[in-house]
Amino acid sequence: MFKLLCVSFFLSTVAFSKTDSAAIKIGVAGPFTGAYAMFGKQLWEGTTLAAKSINAEGGINGRKIELVKGDDACEPKQAVAVANKFVEQDKVDAVVGHFCSSSTIPAARIYNDARTVMITPASTNPKVTGMNYPMVFRTCGRDDQQGIVAAAFIANRLQAKRVAIIHDKDTYGQGLADETRKNLKKAKITEVLYEGLTRGEKDFSALVTKIKAKRADAVFFGGIHAEAGLLVKQMRQQGLKAHFISGDGIVSEDFVVVAGGTKFVDGVYMTYSREPRDEPTAAKVVATFRKNGFEPEGYTLYAYAAMQALVAAMQKNKAATGKRHDSMAVAKWLKSNPVATVLGKKEWDKNGDLTAAGYVIYKWNDKGKYKVLETGI
Repeated sequence: MFKLLCVSFFLSTVAFSKTDSAAIKIGVAGPFTGAYAMFGKQLWEGTTLAAKSINAEGGINGRKIELVKGDDACEPKQAVAVANKFVEQDKVDAVVGHFCSSSTIPAARIYNDARTVMITPASTNPKVTGMNYPMVFRTCGRDDQQGIVAAAFIANRLQAKRVAIIHDKDTYGQGLADETRKNLKKAKITEVLYEGLTRGEKDFSALVTKIKAKRADAVFFGGIHAEAGLLVKQMRQQGLKAHFISGDGIVSEDFVVVAGGTKFVDGVYMTYSREPRDEPTAAKVVATFRKNGFEPEGYTLYAYAAMQALVAAMQKNKAATGKRHDSMAVAKWLKSNPVATVLGKKEWDKNGDLTAAGYVIYKWNDKGKYKVLETGI
């Protein structure tokens, strides 16, 4: 666990114009160090390009955007420290983040109390928008929606009879596993094992042995790619051929690296929203990312869309020069108006959730790429 006294070491400010009182500050929070840093990079790249594009077009009602980076390392206590710094010292007008649900949930209270709009591009736990915080939004779906799709696929397409459910004990991982578990129970699928592993753990041989002893023909894992990759690799090395299914926590090509190569991820299934890079509305932005040498996988475009949503709402609720926006007005506007984004037109309900999530099933292949297998919801 990182010491709170060290937080200042992980925080930095990136300005796209000369810093002044008229700049609109937007905090970007996520894991910029540690095992999940690649997801933080996705959030940062997405917001950075969006801010540069918006600033090039005149900013928000003539005011330039200044991004402030906050590294929470996917640690709840550090996320709280980041949130406090954003609202008390940096005086941000809004926040894009966090990534891990376990970080977003405690940080959300701080933003809500400070009347600061927060949009997470990646936190899918239902509690994020289930706390009646009017300032909290997301540009991604929810675990209860993923759980429905995953369970239906396991039961109907894979026709699995004996399922082992493994999770990483984290808010996101266990939450997704529990939602899938609930829907598998409704489908009357036999659960042979329900167990948690520890984030950062490397040796899952005992767990794999237990799964084999239970004669599971499918394994559902709720968690992030760092553990998912090692688990599926060790399953295959021990001759366990059970189907491996996970969620959007493995939507990164780093999953292949952790797993030890394409031969171990070949055949892995996952739930994820419709591929954002394939959206016609994202074509120009995707081309710009690739021209700059960055592949906008995972949550990059979700972060870009979060910036677009904030900008649209702020443009309609103009603040006096040098003054902060009326965040309550910004939040109310978002819940009443659609926004054109790189992900297409997006709308939010009274809880700050998207009115349509669009989860589908993907399958990883022997090239280390994932392709849509079938539609979900």
